[in-house]
Amino acid sequence: ITALQVKLTEGEQARSYAKGTDNLEAYMKLLQGLEHVYRQNKEDNALAKQLLQEAIALDPEYPKPYEFLATTHTLDMWLGTSKSPRESLAKAIELTRKAIALDDSYATAHALLGYLCIYTKQYGKAIAECERGVALDPNSADALGWLGHSLYWADRPEEAIPVLEKAIRLNPFPPGWYLYSLAMAFRDTGRYEEAISACKKVFHREPKNVIARLVLTATYSLSGREEEARAEAAEVLRIDPNYSLERLAKTRPHKNQANTKSFI
Repeated sequence: ITALQVKLTEGEQARSYAKGTDNLEAYMKLLQGLEHVYRQNKEDNALAKQLLQEAIALDPEYPKPYEFLATTHTLDMWLGTSKSPRESLAKAIELTRKAIALDDSYATAHALLGYLCIYTKQYGKAIAECERGVALDPNSADALGWLGHSLYWADRPEEAIPVLEKAIRLNPFPPGWYLYSLAMAFRDTGRYEEAISACKKVFHREPKNVIARLVLTATYSLSGREEEARAEAAEVLRIDPNYSLERLAKTRPHKNQANTKSFI
């Protein structure tokens, strides 16, 4: 068992991850898959998908693996590994709804479903569904994370910041996506140094997190630090030589598409 898996089995977060199964092997497969989900690069996402499918095979009534398997399909869009972003989104929505069908009180699945509505330009519905998730469990760091992430893409970065900061306080080992979501919100409100600091924290545990490195690249560029921006861009291509900013731009769900330029 890895150090991250030990951390994931501690406290309130662990109880939420274990909810819905008595199958220890399925739970351990979930934790193994989750470790790869959090790394957010092409190779780890493929491994995560395999492990989460194995968790579902071990216990098809266990809601949590469906949620994280949905996340891997969303990451396919972000990482440029999806042959069809439309199909990846449809699969993510299908899996999230399956998790909710197994447990309608499942806070993070409702919040994830809200975030996925961002991709169909249903911004009001997205925020409402995320808020439903938070209402079901106000102490769910992941539900708050999805709400903050969705507020950002709905072009409400000022509102996203305190929500994401609360998610980070509730999870003593926050996954990188909390931090780079916060970094994007800081960046879009002109708080560049705080954005850079948040991004750099991701790399302590997730050095190959391509998305966080892209956020950092854009932040350096917007703050006039072009040499550092070029170095980060080179690191992205070292991790994934086939990465394409043009492909990324097509899947950014900003309410105002002009804001996509600040991401890339």
